[in-house]
Amino acid sequence: MIKMYHGRFKKSHYEAGFNWGKLLYKKGKIISNNHTFRITEERKRFAKKCLPIYEKYYPEILEEIKGLAKGQHSSYEDFYTFLLSMYCFEFDNHCTCIAVKDNNNILFGRNSDFLVSLEKLYMNCLYNLDNAYAFNGNTTAFIEMEDGINEYGLAVGLTFIYPTIIKAGFNAGMIVRYLLEKCKTTDEALSFLQSIPIASQQTLTIADRTGNIVVVECNCEEIEIIRPNKDGNFIVATNDFNSNKMKHYNNYEIDTWKAEERYFVAYNTLKNLKDNYSFDLIRDILSGKYGFMCQYDRKNDADTVWSVIYDIRNNAIYRVEGNPKRKKFKLDTRLKLKS
Repeated sequence: MIKMYHGRFKKSHYEAGFNWGKLLYKKGKIISNNHTFRITEERKRFAKKCLPIYEKYYPEILEEIKGLAKGQHSSYEDFYTFLLSMYCFEFDNHCTCIAVKDNNNILFGRNSDFLVSLEKLYMNCLYNLDNAYAFNGNTTAFIEMEDGINEYGLAVGLTFIYPTIIKAGFNAGMIVRYLLEKCKTTDEALSFLQSIPIASQQTLTIADRTGNIVVVECNCEEIEIIRPNKDGNFIVATNDFNSNKMKHYNNYEIDTWKAEERYFVAYNTLKNLKDNYSFDLIRDILSGKYGFMCQYDRKNDADTVWSVIYDIRNNAIYRVEGNPKRKKFKLDTRLKLKS
């Protein structure tokens, strides 16, 4: 088993990108040479339409991409094409997000399920940039984030929904990155999501220190906010839309890696044990003790490649670098969370 690559990013966005790109280049690692770094004319045209949106709402992320390209002695156009069009075309990222709250707990858990063949590329990132909130996040790529928690205790995680419609805008990974850097609360995050053009299809699970937990199902046409209901103070998301408003955007012809089964395993467990929320319960759900969650056959190039639990009330981060059925969660104390 290969552990996640760990990166620390400081100073300005441009300097963070440049220094990391330069470090990799000196080690002979050229990102654009990786077979997953796909650039097509269709993606180029789409990314160019997205550029003005990022220039308006998030220009510093473009500076980070410019710095990375410079440090890699590579094309800025190729890098922004790859990153701004991510999640808008085929992508094999699958995951499960859950969040719960009660009088004693505010817990956020996420499994990231992806390709075994790429696991040496997966990153845990510690960002502390100028004019941005510090955060600890995880990604199967770079610059964009798939889950994380920032210094104010805002936790965010995405689940990918296969794109049936797309328009120029923010993609899932860039949304997560922005929310971690710019928002302190769930309400701030919701306000941003309702103000920007969105490119891809995804769910965003969001939790803050007040216990405000939501799943946002969204694409370029619709946004649906899902809150806890009479079944208990919890929310669940996998790789399908579940609200009546968004279900018709699902593509049922593709392999979602048992998204529906994972959803109901987590949902029914949290419903049946709604008086027993705890770190141990979230850990056991993510570890597959209540039904299928991470029990993939690695011979099929599929596995849970990391799992995280953000204990928001207690300012603690726990992560498994690999499958939680086989490995233990470990405490990560590097991010200094504000009290």
